[in-house]
Amino acid sequence: MYRKILLINLFALIGLLSASAVEMPYVHDPVVAEYNGVYYLFCTGRGITVMSSTDLKDWKRERPVFDEPPVWAMEAVPGFRGHIWAPDIIYKNGLYYLYYSVSSFGKNTSCIGVAVNKTLYPSSPDFRWNDMGKVLQSVPNRDMWNAIDPNIIIDRNGEAWMNFGSFWEGIKLVKLDNEMVSLAQPEEWYLLSRRPREPEEADDNPGSGAVEAPFIFERGDYYYLFVSFDYCCRGEDSDYKVVVGRSKDVTGPYYDRDGVDMLEGGAEVVISGNKRFPGVGHNSVYTFDGKDYMFFHAYDMEENGRSRLLVRELRWDNDGWPTAEL
Repeated sequence: MYRKILLINLFALIGLLSASAVEMPYVHDPVVAEYNGVYYLFCTGRGITVMSSTDLKDWKRERPVFDEPPVWAMEAVPGFRGHIWAPDIIYKNGLYYLYYSVSSFGKNTSCIGVAVNKTLYPSSPDFRWNDMGKVLQSVPNRDMWNAIDPNIIIDRNGEAWMNFGSFWEGIKLVKLDNEMVSLAQPEEWYLLSRRPREPEEADDNPGSGAVEAPFIFERGDYYYLFVSFDYCCRGEDSDYKVVVGRSKDVTGPYYDRDGVDMLEGGAEVVISGNKRFPGVGHNSVYTFDGKDYMFFHAYDMEENGRSRLLVRELRWDNDGWPTAEL
């Protein structure tokens, strides 16, 4: 009996070591959709980077979503040449909707667009990304919010909402229409999360309110709002971390474990950096085969601070709060 237990533990350890030895690809801002046993990952990159996997470990590079930058985006965002940020993918109405960001770094000269496809399988005769154009735009000195980092949540009533944002006044939520490509009318807006800005910070500057990359995940009686605090995109100096709050209503308010509103900077830490990965963030969460997984990027000190994909199982404590480990 003891020998059997020892062998089982040894095999489990070998499996764990093998899994940790897998070289994950370099990505920023990963989101995933499963289609007929294949996982398709979309992330920041020229034309929107696409990868596929059958096991969430080995990833194959696919053709990007766009061969050429959308014309409307080049007109709306001066200097944009096709490097597209922070997509999100969702299936509804018999279509896959891929939302994406175009922006000027450090400014809220930004737009969120959407493309649709009947399938994710590249060899299908129905495979074609049709760009539906701009959904939302932010303009410096007009808007105290930033139209990037979209995430779509379908609420319990079947209504679609887009949460988005970065720095400035923080994370916004706006209702979409039934076609999923425009805002619902009359418009319905909510503020979900923000961090204090210094009073002297100019309106056209992102400021010190470092919150971005929202993702809402429904579990049980709650909607969980994941956001990333602090700073990405600084390689070894990144100090990104994932935090969360929850609400029984998709429109909020969202509170942390101690009952602090996320509008007041409330945050329950889900995962933060360590010596090898000083910054971890911009996550997405999915349930595959009965398990909840968190996808995110991490700045790897063993790769000179390059941003690598990490996938971790999301655990839930007895009070219903999520955690993940590096």
